[in-house]
Amino acid sequence: MTVMSNSNSSHQAGSLTHAEAIARTQAIDLSSYHLHLDVSGAQDNLTFPVTSRITFSTQEPELFVDYLGEQVTKVAVQGEDVEVDFHDNRIYLHELPEGEEITVEIQGVSAFSRTGQGMHRMVDNADGNTYLYSHLEPSDARRIFPCFDQPDLKAVFYTTITAPEGWQVLSNQPEVRRQAAENATAANAVTVEFNETPLLSTYLTSFAAGPYIVKTRTWRDIELRAFARASMEGYLDDEILEITAQGMDFFDEAYKFPYPWGKYDSIFVPEYNLGAMENPGLVTFTETYLFRSRATRAQRAGRTNTILHEMSHMWFGDLVTPQWWDDLWLKESFAEFMGADSSVEATAYTEAWTNFAGQRKNWAYLQDQLPTTHPIKADIPDVDAARQNFDGITYAKGASVLKQLVHYVGRENFYAGTRDYFRNHAFAAATFDDLLSALKQHTDRDLDAWSTAWLKTWGPDTLTPELHVEGDKITELAILAEAEDRTRPHRLNAALFDASLHKYAVLDIDVAGPRTIVDEASGLQAPALLLLNDGDHTYAKVRFDETSLQTIQDKLSDIDDELSRAVIWTSLWNLTRDGEWPAQNYVDTVLKHAVGEAPSLLTTALSNAQFAVNHYLPESPDYATQIWELLQQAEKGTDTHLLLTRAAINALGSTPEPGNDRLRAVLDDATDPDIRWAVLRALAAREAVSQEELDAEKERDNTLTGAAAYLGVSRSFPGCKREVFDMVREPGAYSNAEVDSLLAAFNAPRSKHLTEPFAEEFFQVLDKIWQEHPIEIANRLVRGLYPELEMADAATDEFLREERPRALRRVLLECQDHLRRTLRVKNGQ
Repeated sequence: MTVMSNSNSSHQAGSLTHAEAIARTQAIDLSSYHLHLDVSGAQDNLTFPVTSRITFSTQEPELFVDYLGEQVTKVAVQGEDVEVDFHDNRIYLHELPEGEEITVEIQGVSAFSRTGQGMHRMVDNADGNTYLYSHLEPSDARRIFPCFDQPDLKAVFYTTITAPEGWQVLSNQPEVRRQAAENATAANAVTVEFNETPLLSTYLTSFAAGPYIVKTRTWRDIELRAFARASMEGYLDDEILEITAQGMDFFDEAYKFPYPWGKYDSIFVPEYNLGAMENPGLVTFTETYLFRSRATRAQRAGRTNTILHEMSHMWFGDLVTPQWWDDLWLKESFAEFMGADSSVEATAYTEAWTNFAGQRKNWAYLQDQLPTTHPIKADIPDVDAARQNFDGITYAKGASVLKQLVHYVGRENFYAGTRDYFRNHAFAAATFDDLLSALKQHTDRDLDAWSTAWLKTWGPDTLTPELHVEGDKITELAILAEAEDRTRPHRLNAALFDASLHKYAVLDIDVAGPRTIVDEASGLQAPALLLLNDGDHTYAKVRFDETSLQTIQDKLSDIDDELSRAVIWTSLWNLTRDGEWPAQNYVDTVLKHAVGEAPSLLTTALSNAQFAVNHYLPESPDYATQIWELLQQAEKGTDTHLLLTRAAINALGSTPEPGNDRLRAVLDDATDPDIRWAVLRALAAREAVSQEELDAEKERDNTLTGAAAYLGVSRSFPGCKREVFDMVREPGAYSNAEVDSLLAAFNAPRSKHLTEPFAEEFFQVLDKIWQEHPIEIANRLVRGLYPELEMADAATDEFLREERPRALRRVLLECQDHLRRTLRVKNGQ
């Protein structure tokens, strides 16, 4: 039989369109997959053989199967070999029998990945062990096995994996049998058989293999396990499974639908593109959640949120799956909401909504003001467009809007509707209309109008108070609403604070139309601070009157309510990014109130302040000096001291004045590897460290993470820009983590003038970058190499005059908008 190689394996080819997906859904009735993956040769080989046997019936004799493999060695229909027709990432099937159950068996050769897509393979330099794990959303199951790779075509999976003896071998369901392998790629192999799955989408299948270590506990009769590579065993802490068990308690009670996936494994892996992925029964997490360095409470709260976010997906997304990626928000926005809500209700991290308001909503507001913004329920013409919509709108804005919905209909009504939704659509695919129908049974609110207003519009509303005062009394309070698209109804709280920053009134307001008069405010004491959206119940940029702004600058730390402060910090940053408040005012407010702030809010405030210093303000050593002074005042061992240490490294690395002695002082006092590498990167960019010292640090941190850090830090010297520019563009040469480290070297502190000579060349090689790299790596490269220069604005326009891939166009428009905003704010200071 002919062996056919894939004629086009670039990420642009064979991107499944929505129209093609609908046609295929209408044509076939899918039953099952029998998969066999032979990864026994993973220690020595870069490819592995796979067999996919698909059982289905069809009303269409001409079909295609998705496959991003290297070769197809056999195609058989009903046991009879047929000619292989494999090109453009598709296997075409011809003259299929219609109206009867048929079996198509496809044998192929798939490639291990180094980009976090498909079956990722890495070798841990700490001990030489090889590890595998998969990531398949939205359409990378086809990188591992031939399949109908779309979310609504669910099937039962029967999986076997051949792997080296002694390895952990994992998939969605529990292992049921392990025996010596026959005809394996490598000797001393075993074949592991797993229990059949419930109906499952291809992108939710999951595989892992390697000498992973494991911790276990039980929740009722369900086994909870957490896995990590052997060299990270010391960082696999007990809190992970404790939070997992607490989450199972919460969702069992909230959803009243028994956990449907048999076991609950969590695996922590390096070189991962995301925070986590909700594969049922085998959830994948980035290894950065195993804290090699001391973690703040905010970091642990963030990990808790992610664990619970992924757990909620076992119902929202896995049990009931969106029919197509236009309802991507239906699972991600809900999971984002549930991660915070369950953290508050079920764990010690009751500050989750404060963290959301002060951190995640910044992401939403930023994304929603880009020219590429889109409605929450977006039009997704193909899977490449779907990849681009894993963004701040789908996650953080969607969750914000759901929080508004819960406030609108009531918490109990909301959860009652979700229970009906699970019962009605278990193990099937559904749409938002299906969820809306379930919610309508539990509220009299007009949910159709709500969904039109919130899900089919784009951009944030801006809410501004119009406050009229006579003497010490309010004569009129009105709320002005503006939007680039159209304004929405808002149910929110407005808090009034006295001069001591105590709340003396909280008004529950329904904002509708361009100007809403708040009658109940008349006659109240005039506030020192008026805060719209106190409690963060709605999604909108909020502004302040001049008196309130001055109060914030002087007394922000005096506000007891962390959630109120979170809303204020986010609003201040929006004002700054919009050029409506001087960036220096923001930086000064951060410096004045940093020491007393909660860790999660301080993390974001310090990051934003450093961005303002680097991008909006004239170069000056003042900020670095002030951060250093705050660090000296902070108590060692506290979260505040750790956060100020990180901020000091960034500030000292960027300062025009010599900061080397202070950086050395931080290095001498540091034992955490993350802190040490950050200092060494700053010193290398300032030519204040030797190569020998970096080599010694690499030996000290003999881990995969340390090796990736060393790769970038050792090339952060000013003279390395040409080398790095060429290195990152070499296709397949570096893993995703290594690419990130090299891009950090290219953009190391005080490097802007050194990267300017590559600006014109960037646009000359841009097409080649996009064509030669997988989309995840290409996206990183375009954003990481895009020049922050005025010439890039016109160069982007010129480049986009010709037809370009939709995904590349989106990335460039976002880079261009960030540049334009930076120049506008900087020039307006």
